[in-house]
Amino acid sequence: MSDSTLEKILDLAKSRVDSAEVYYVSSQDTPIEFENNRLKSLQTKALQGVALRVISKGKIGFASSTDLTRLDDLVDAAVQTSKIGDSAEFEFASNLHLSSPTSEFQPPTTQELLEVGRNQIEQVHGYNPDILVDVSFHVRSGTVKIMTSQDLYATRSSQIMSSSLSGNLVKGEDFLQVYSYDVARDRLPDFDRLLKDILRKYQLAERPATITSGSFPVFFTPRAAASTLGSLFDTILSGQAVVQKASPLMDKVGEKVFDERLTLFEDPTLGPSACEFDDEGTPTSPNTLIENGVVNGFYWDRRWAARAGLQSTGNGFRGGLSRPGPDLVNLCVNPGNTSIADLIAGVKEGLIVEQVLGAGQSNQLAGEFSINLDLGYKIENGEIVGRVKNTMVAGSIFEAFDHLVDFSQERDWVGGGALLPSMLFGKLGVSARQG
Repeated sequence: MSDSTLEKILDLAKSRVDSAEVYYVSSQDTPIEFENNRLKSLQTKALQGVALRVISKGKIGFASSTDLTRLDDLVDAAVQTSKIGDSAEFEFASNLHLSSPTSEFQPPTTQELLEVGRNQIEQVHGYNPDILVDVSFHVRSGTVKIMTSQDLYATRSSQIMSSSLSGNLVKGEDFLQVYSYDVARDRLPDFDRLLKDILRKYQLAERPATITSGSFPVFFTPRAAASTLGSLFDTILSGQAVVQKASPLMDKVGEKVFDERLTLFEDPTLGPSACEFDDEGTPTSPNTLIENGVVNGFYWDRRWAARAGLQSTGNGFRGGLSRPGPDLVNLCVNPGNTSIADLIAGVKEGLIVEQVLGAGQSNQLAGEFSINLDLGYKIENGEIVGRVKNTMVAGSIFEAFDHLVDFSQERDWVGGGALLPSMLFGKLGVSARQG
């Protein structure tokens, strides 16, 4: 879409409302998918559309459309919804012109990716021909443009490539699925690492092991930490949860709540999700939310920041053409001083959480979690001795960090949205069903 079309939407809106914001997004996704060892689908999906927010007589109106030929109808819908909309407690972004550089990365051809997929399947079958292998690649390109009637113009584009590799192995009533994935920006995913990762998981899971119910040291890989602990921090550090008086940290700013080794921050200059501005046109910047265990603050979009009497931190993001809401660009935790190997070697009896089933959280707003292990291993005398089944880990982030042993020196990107070390906690509740 040309800038002139966005300007036309703004002009149509400005004649009827006090202020307006136009958000345009276009995306193209080319997925290549193998399922159960065979090529399943190969197609390109494209989307483009516009979302319009207006402020009229002190109220917010909103409308969106993927039909870019009926601009008058879009404006009319936004104006009509403003009559019953929420009070406008904030202003749209203003007085800023930002254009992020475009990517020059050239992704592999479809044929090249098909060859990578077939080779990965062959390599997994070299380990065990009974494994049903799924492989997927996604090549995503996208463009975002934002204009407001307050002289804001911001545009960015991205070229994201992701790859996932998973295997299903069925032996009688035993079903073992392992997976690995990588999300990359302006580079290739690490195909070799994905292959080594799932083969390592299968090898560690070859022998069965058991653990009794009780309190044990629990080691979280970065991926397990992201889905269990990362999502909890994402929830309780949101400004929306603070305003709604739902965050247990809402009155803890300046207090040391966690182990002093925990420094948790967002850095919008890092990783596949890096961006110079959010989906409201607010510039992004690094934000340390917890520093040496002390709660520094929260992350905000424009709406919830205004309700708290604060400024947006550049965390207003959208899913597609929806209204913006508070979300993190990425979640980063500083590394520790111990290697992964040494952390495991120091455990007499404990558990490794590798993959979890679903989100699993029992009460996110209280910081509590209860997760079923999709894949986990038993540690005995510093050695990984085999796979455990029918096992659950439960606790809270407060309890966990009261018993932090250390973070690993190594960190990994998880899904492009989190940069985390492995984490060993000295005591968490473990529930195991035998048989």
